[in-house]
Amino acid sequence: MNVDKSEARIRRMFGQVSLHYDFLNHMLSAGTDLYWRWRTVQLVPPNGEAPILDVCTGTGDLAIAYWKKSSGRVPVVGTDFTHEMLELANRKAAKHNGGVTSLTFLEADTQRLPFAHNQFQIVSAAFGLRNVTNTTLGLQEMTRVCQPGGRVVVLEFSMPNNPILGLLYRWYFRNILPRIGQFVSCNQESAYNYLPQSVSEFSQGEVLSETMRECGLSDIWHKSLTFGVAVIYCGVKLTVKQ
Repeated sequence: MNVDKSEARIRRMFGQVSLHYDFLNHMLSAGTDLYWRWRTVQLVPPNGEAPILDVCTGTGDLAIAYWKKSSGRVPVVGTDFTHEMLELANRKAAKHNGGVTSLTFLEADTQRLPFAHNQFQIVSAAFGLRNVTNTTLGLQEMTRVCQPGGRVVVLEFSMPNNPILGLLYRWYFRNILPRIGQFVSCNQESAYNYLPQSVSEFSQGEVLSETMRECGLSDIWHKSLTFGVAVIYCGVKLTVKQ
């Protein structure tokens, strides 16, 4: 049975967990999620002054990491279609940018981005692409708004290839993490049961890389982090695709 990724369910679910989202991310990953975002920004850094877009931004951590990497010189936009998440992202932005408008957050669906073609030097998504109802459409939109020569980068959960580690991780992922997450967040959409289900069904490795190629990206590489628990994917838009 496929996991329910309808827009209404995803928006409702993340709205319900928004107040506990950052706390649970950091706790359940033992703080490793902070390293994963830092590593993403190090491996795919800003290059030049063109703006950066972070889709499915949630509470804005990757967008803020990119803004910090450029010392606020590069405009960074974060988009998400969950209003409650964006309220928290905007609070973070207010603390970081001191009123400067180079870090902004907008309400938008990744499947229908409200931007012209070829606008951004980097278009990123951290732990959000698997939540997009139509993954291919989301990647097509990310590619569309990326500049020729720009990069599309996806940071996403994966399953470790090591048999022993993979077995232990799956047991934690399916038995411990959902119980803790549900207990803390008390949401009605079983968000932390959804998490392992969505990860297990999401395309990984070469399968996702091939989808990125089909969406107009090339020179694709992926790098495993923390024994394969997370993976960074990156592709370059070499030609204008409209």
